[in-house]
Amino acid sequence: MKKVFTISILVLAVMAGRAALPEPDLIARIHFAGAQKISADTNSAAFTNEFCSAEAVALRTQTADKLSGWLAGWLQKNVGVNVPDGAAKLRPLFDDLQKSEWDLTARTDASDKAGVRIAIQLSPVRAQLWQTGLKMFFPAATFEQSEGWLVFDSGIGAIKSSDRAEEKFRSPNLWLSLDVNWPRLAQWFPKLKEFGLPETQFTVTARNTQFNVIGKFLFSEPLALPLADWRIPTNTIHQPFVSFTAARGFSVWLKTQSWAWPYQLSPTPNQLFVWALPKMPFQTFVAAPVPDATGALAQAYARLKPALEATNRENPFLMHFSLELTNNVINFQGVPFVSPFLRTLQEPTGQFLFAGGFPNTPRGKPLPPELLAHLADKNLLFYHWEITAERLPQVLNMSQLGLLLMARKQLDANSAAFKWVQKIGPTLGNTITEVWQTGPTEMTFKRTAPGGFTAVELYALANWLNATNFPGCDLKLPPHPRLKKFPHPAPANLPAPALPAATK
Repeated sequence: MKKVFTISILVLAVMAGRAALPEPDLIARIHFAGAQKISADTNSAAFTNEFCSAEAVALRTQTADKLSGWLAGWLQKNVGVNVPDGAAKLRPLFDDLQKSEWDLTARTDASDKAGVRIAIQLSPVRAQLWQTGLKMFFPAATFEQSEGWLVFDSGIGAIKSSDRAEEKFRSPNLWLSLDVNWPRLAQWFPKLKEFGLPETQFTVTARNTQFNVIGKFLFSEPLALPLADWRIPTNTIHQPFVSFTAARGFSVWLKTQSWAWPYQLSPTPNQLFVWALPKMPFQTFVAAPVPDATGALAQAYARLKPALEATNRENPFLMHFSLELTNNVINFQGVPFVSPFLRTLQEPTGQFLFAGGFPNTPRGKPLPPELLAHLADKNLLFYHWEITAERLPQVLNMSQLGLLLMARKQLDANSAAFKWVQKIGPTLGNTITEVWQTGPTEMTFKRTAPGGFTAVELYALANWLNATNFPGCDLKLPPHPRLKKFPHPAPANLPAPALPAATK
């Protein structure tokens, strides 16, 4: 097993080296080994548990139905063709994209037209179905068949002859490799610009009970990240916990985000710690080191109060919320079921702003020395550890309450997405994610996880897949009558978050 792992790492390193070559015209390159091939491997329990159950198949089918309708509309609008019943023509292709092995390359030509090439392993019958469906959307497309593979070229833009060579680089140890130039892709999907994502490359294996992800973020300009030594509030963070996150070096990025400008503190915090205690759903806490906690809290109050008042006037919340600043503590009034706060914190390592949704418990065991030693890595930017199976119910409670209070659609317990998460949840153990700065314009990340995703990511993904306008994410509910303001705690007749019986 050690030998197999070593070989896998070497293959991933080769892939990363190949992908790192500059290709300014590349939009995306993806290789997927296909569910049939992966699930036939006796060592891929992590993959089959996640994607091959009846719940997973139901969610995959629902997602393919939505994507075929969206893609048909997008192609007809952007390619300039009119295909009657276009969604039905594309729908069978999404079944093959889940089951079969395939490569996709998309790049632009000198006139900035995007060309797409897909090589996919298909039977003659399915290959004919692809040709019939795609030719309607791409009249200039070409198709080639060889040794059980169909090669589709959109006939728009330019695909290099070298892209065919990429199709030959297929490793039995890799089930997914991806290289996406998000800034270039945003030319066709403008909403992506809001996220400011760098080019992203990663490879995934699913050996035995773990997903292993290794990848890079590639930036167009040199990173100027202030990486001061970690300032951890060791007297406040204590064991046992089911989740711990440490992040630093993000202040430069945060200053560029327009959504954060109304709430910016000066100086902008550059480190953040998030942790969650077991059993209690809302005992999740956040701490950020600041030079002057009292001054930072006053700034936070001055920025949050008018923003909250403006939101109350626009009536997007279920009820009125208000802030109260007393004794160096900001309390959020009118929030049912929880007691959100933001306050100052004095620690041996300095001053902090400290936030939570429920009171902290008395100090338990200190942080493990192994964790502190791990954070000593001078290039480490981000570290996250969690017991995903235990964290999932907490995230469910918090996300459902948050969606309720923000008048957003909660995740339906009868939805395919919820049933999928509930199916895989109990099998998920330790998830570890790390990000380092490994070059002037480069970050490297690694994740080891039995489910591939963290608890927060799983429920974010579930809500996204469940959105009626997927791949959009509109969760807005129809306008509601304003509930009357009431003293905290909430009266018994307030509707509770819609949670399954097992998690209440």
